[in-house]
Amino acid sequence: MIKIISWNVNGIRAAIIKGFLEFVDKYDPDILCLQETKARPEQVELDLPKYPYKYWNWAEKKGYSGTAIFSKIEPLDAANGLDNSKHDSEGRVITLEYPDYYLVNVYTPNSKRELTRLPYRYGEWDPDFLDFVCSLEKSKPVIFCGDLNVAHREIDLANPKTNKTTKSNPGNAGFTDDEREGFDNILAKGFIDTFREFHSEGDNYSWWSYRANARDRNIGWRIDYFCISKILRNKLKKSIILKDVMGSDHCPIFLELSDNF
Repeated sequence: MIKIISWNVNGIRAAIIKGFLEFVDKYDPDILCLQETKARPEQVELDLPKYPYKYWNWAEKKGYSGTAIFSKIEPLDAANGLDNSKHDSEGRVITLEYPDYYLVNVYTPNSKRELTRLPYRYGEWDPDFLDFVCSLEKSKPVIFCGDLNVAHREIDLANPKTNKTTKSNPGNAGFTDDEREGFDNILAKGFIDTFREFHSEGDNYSWWSYRANARDRNIGWRIDYFCISKILRNKLKKSIILKDVMGSDHCPIFLELSDNF
């Protein structure tokens, strides 16, 4: 089996103080994908001897965005970004190539309050990222994971009515019609939302606001995903949300695949 964990840690240095290393030791994934690391590697003291293969992509802006992958398994190749200068200054994508698949770790841009980044997100990032993973898929299957900053359906957030797009309200970041359409397009290309292969019920969330005691009340959003190429469906063994793991405003998500390729 291959075990992969994805987690928006909301700052790797803060997460370490809050028990990140103990978490890794307990769950012991083969590959760990992190988003919103907010650091360069030289700023982080990280004792992970089981993970000799470490890859970082950081933003030009200090203390912002960023991704990392720590792997027990040596990849064939590693690359940062989408190979597109308009997207690649914020450290949002790392791709590792393994013998039987590509693994892409992504931190999708948030559309922000007042939806100031929605035109960029909808008009440029979403289609360019989808084109990127589709181009990889031409040569081998793709697993991509991370904080996609969208709740796809009403079941994926606690309060859909107050957040969705209406005639009088453009909607809130993460649940606008445009962002949800972006995820529709991912599924239309044949990628699978692995969590929904196993879980059809609501009240399953991966992010909660720090305000109003939202996590204790489970007033959350499911915005973190593992998506896989359709050809990998028969390798899929488990896709769960580790909702009880603290240390960030997000919790980790977990994927298990058969390694019998």
